[in-house]
Amino acid sequence: MIEKMKFVTITGPKRDFDRVVGMYLNKYSIHLENALAELSSVHELKPFIETNPYKDTLAKSEQLVKRLKNKDIQASALMPPDKAGETIEAIGKELEVPEAAIKELIAEREHYTELINQIEPFRNLDFDIKKILDLKFINFRFGRIAREYYNKFIKYVRDNLNSIFYECNSDREYVWGVYFVPTSLSVKVDAVYASMHFERIFLSYEFEGTPEEAYRTCLSARNTLNNSILRLNEQINGLLAERSEELITAHNSLFAYSSNFEVRKLAACTREKDKDEEFYILCGWLPEKDEQNFSEETGKDPDVYCIIEDVRKSVGAKVPTRLKNPRIFKPFEMFVRMYGLPAYNEVDPTSFVAITYSIIFGIMFGDVGQGLCLAIAGYLIYKLKKSSLAAIISVAGVFSTLAGFIYGSVFGFEHIIKPLWMSPMENVMTILLTSVGFGVVLILISMLLNIINSIKEKNLSRLLFDTNGLPGLIFYGAAIACVLLAFTGRPMPAVFILILFFAVPLLFIFFKEPLSHIVEKKAHIFPEHKAMFFLENFFELFEVLLSYVTNTISFLRIGAFALSHAAMMGVVMLLSGAETGSSNIVVIVLGNIIVIAMEGLVAGIQVLRLEYYEMFSRFYKGTGKEFKPYNINKSI
Repeated sequence: MIEKMKFVTITGPKRDFDRVVGMYLNKYSIHLENALAELSSVHELKPFIETNPYKDTLAKSEQLVKRLKNKDIQASALMPPDKAGETIEAIGKELEVPEAAIKELIAEREHYTELINQIEPFRNLDFDIKKILDLKFINFRFGRIAREYYNKFIKYVRDNLNSIFYECNSDREYVWGVYFVPTSLSVKVDAVYASMHFERIFLSYEFEGTPEEAYRTCLSARNTLNNSILRLNEQINGLLAERSEELITAHNSLFAYSSNFEVRKLAACTREKDKDEEFYILCGWLPEKDEQNFSEETGKDPDVYCIIEDVRKSVGAKVPTRLKNPRIFKPFEMFVRMYGLPAYNEVDPTSFVAITYSIIFGIMFGDVGQGLCLAIAGYLIYKLKKSSLAAIISVAGVFSTLAGFIYGSVFGFEHIIKPLWMSPMENVMTILLTSVGFGVVLILISMLLNIINSIKEKNLSRLLFDTNGLPGLIFYGAAIACVLLAFTGRPMPAVFILILFFAVPLLFIFFKEPLSHIVEKKAHIFPEHKAMFFLENFFELFEVLLSYVTNTISFLRIGAFALSHAAMMGVVMLLSGAETGSSNIVVIVLGNIIVIAMEGLVAGIQVLRLEYYEMFSRFYKGTGKEFKPYNINKSI
């Protein structure tokens, strides 16, 4: 079902805006619309433009709240905006000293990290770094060379150079090391190393001792800094924990005031001629069930004037849709939302989907044991995770269980219980014909729903000339009736009856465009190119007739999946040796798990395909706009 809506207009003194928003919009579910757009015909309206004074302080409070370890603290009532701002500023000042200290320590830690990365590849060099850096007549070059060039260097160059290369470390890509060269030859040798893509690394003069000793010194210093940062963070967390309730209350207050302030973007302002005071105007949608309470409460408020109207064509905005279904059908709203919410004046297909999806899935996947597994597993997951899909699986599992009793199948065993109707594999043709008959009923219901939607929309063209309107229903119903008469051996109706139920509906469908123009009182009835019109409509009519046949045959998949399920379980029984009287329990358990997982998934997808393509496409557009009430109680 779609909840009935009322269009509400609220106005009052501009100075009273925040009180009204906090009092009424937070208490009642109201979907706000842009007042300037809705009241475009009203003169002398202007936007409600003001700068949000809470925005910056709210951003600070959000950063502080994110740092709280325990966010499940119950806040007290909202505090005034000035006090909330002062509270956030005070807490921020308390944290300034430790935060500044942390910033300095982090910068120092980054410096030591850089030193560690610099010296780490040379840890195997067992020589004092200071002595290397102080060499006068010998030049040194720390660096790395790519593995491919290093191999060439070793093979062709190293023995011909007046230098010593000491390898310190290596991996798949690079070799790290240091080479020594006399100062007088360094220019030539440096050029050769550069041609081998030697990348020089400059070591800091801060290092003391050997590279290994320098590495350990830097690592120890960085660990000390980490411990200092950790202690300061614990100090900050302690300060926040002490004032957590006060912080949460201030944050919630600022969030509420900021959200209330943002409503100004949807409001309009006006000024009466004889008065200096400005007035605000708010527009939106109110559920019909709240109309009386809202009217009574605002009627007692001297500073609020409220008008509540029925849904009218003069209202510019599309009426939002709020679904209201019984608890058992509510999970199936997920499938409806995936396709698109119904428009306000459309039939809500949730109950139709819930019933048809469950029945079709049960027919396709009929087994008492496997159905119970799906029902129980889906129910447990729903209880733990509140997943709509899990609830759908549970309901589908119940119908699979019922279908299992009809087929007489329990975990693939077809001789434990007596079937209430028949076993699929023993009555293949009956199963297939029954599934087609069931599909015919669903198509007819879909056409009836399309007719209802056409009436609700007051769309005569769709009602009188659409392939799924009255002519389509009459033609398809007559065709099915003739097929049934032929199968049962009964005489066909008179020629006049056949013409009335076949030719006339097809003519209405064929001349849909000109007939629609007549109904809509348009000047041009037929298009300019009449020959092209007749040719196109002939092929379109042929496509319509073909679609009636293919859509009906499409429901064969219901029976086919029932047979497929029985066949797969027959294979499991054969592999387990159940036919010979010595069943392998492991094979039966694994076979059932595979069938439940694989065929259950495929059947679920195929049922959804039937819902969308064979039924929804006939009557449902799904062009609705979701009802989104203003609510300041949002999570951070």
